[in-house]
Amino acid sequence: MSKPTILIVDDEQRSLEALERNLSDEFDVQTALNAIDAEAILADHWVQIVLCDQRMPDISGVDFLVSVRERWPDVIRIIISGYTDAEDIISGLNDAGIYHYVTKPWQPEKLIMVLRNAVNLFELQRQNELLAIELRLSGKVAQEKVDNRRKGLRKQYNFDDGIIRGKTSPMNDICSTLSQIAPYDLSTLITGESGVGKELAARAIHYNSLRWNKPFVVQACGSMPPDLLEAELFGYKKGALSHAVQDCSGMFERAAGGTIFLDEIGDIPPAFQVRLLKVLQDGELRQVGSMQTRKVDVRMIASSQKELEEEVAAGRLRTDLYFYLAGVTLKIPPLRERREDIPILARFLLKKSIDKIGKLAAGFSAEAISCMKRYEWPGNVRELQNEIERMLVMGPEDEVLGAQLLSPKVLMATSPDLPDDVSILNSRTDTLKERVEAIEAKILRESLIRHRWNKS
Repeated sequence: MSKPTILIVDDEQRSLEALERNLSDEFDVQTALNAIDAEAILADHWVQIVLCDQRMPDISGVDFLVSVRERWPDVIRIIISGYTDAEDIISGLNDAGIYHYVTKPWQPEKLIMVLRNAVNLFELQRQNELLAIELRLSGKVAQEKVDNRRKGLRKQYNFDDGIIRGKTSPMNDICSTLSQIAPYDLSTLITGESGVGKELAARAIHYNSLRWNKPFVVQACGSMPPDLLEAELFGYKKGALSHAVQDCSGMFERAAGGTIFLDEIGDIPPAFQVRLLKVLQDGELRQVGSMQTRKVDVRMIASSQKELEEEVAAGRLRTDLYFYLAGVTLKIPPLRERREDIPILARFLLKKSIDKIGKLAAGFSAEAISCMKRYEWPGNVRELQNEIERMLVMGPEDEVLGAQLLSPKVLMATSPDLPDDVSILNSRTDTLKERVEAIEAKILRESLIRHRWNKS
């Protein structure tokens, strides 16, 4: 391991020689009789410590170390002097930032101890600087990863192929409207049944807006008590809640500069609606337990399965909040109203499932696609995705997925119409009990289809 390098500056040759003899066992000692030679050594060597005599003919030690501090700020600076002038000491501390003031006659043991501590300080400073550089670089790398991720999402959610649909799909008009409103900070309300893709539409708006390189934050509002929902959205101070052991920012602050998506806005408790509306209108919030207001800059997109006009009429949703949210209203049609999209969606979702599960498949049989198109899909795209994942798992590796892999509910709902009840009774040769069970199965199937498989 190399020795630390120390530069001794003194206009007396004997003093230099004495210091070098005592220090050379532990340090790589460089010497200079004047400031000019000392600066040349500093320029050519990696010096950790400068030990400088205070009284020299051409320049004082303090003035020289002021120059060293400006040009080589990392070097540890020490004054050695036979005089204890208070003004020199104060000037050395304030102007030259000296680490230590050594008085003559110096004692070798004490001087070596001072120099060892100075070397430790130099190494500590160097490690701190390296850590700071690493933190800056890691922060930059992390930010680059976030930026690249957002660029990928921007490409993924473009309106041309980010929302899968057919050439004559009702979704074409929806996408046209989305592309028109995306660049503008309009509050948007997206309605539709569960699973139709309301969050997908919200993400498409965000990633095609001027806020695309800022966060997109989702908050589910269903069945949350007002106090808990307020804490989730606005944040809270330490001690404001029973579990609040430290300050915590809310969803609005995490979405700063970006978009906040409130899912199932129709389920927000009436007691909280006034507070939410005030934040949306004023652009300011107060964390739970705080008296200080904070500015918030977000775009608001909300969604609901409910008919919010009915919620307003029933007094469950404030009229002013509804009109604020519904700057632009979009209704995503259910999958049964855009059956043309089903084959394209199925193939797209199969590819996603293959990537997710890690099992290959060679597509769907024509019969499987036909059954999918006939089924009502009460759970919409989400149900279709679950069905395809199930088929992939249950089917053979790297082969065509046939209709027999569809779940019983899909097969029963899409099978050819059964004959009428009398025909069933007359045409079957089995027992009366079996014939009655067949009629019951038919009635049950028709009832489930009529109620979109809602069993409640």
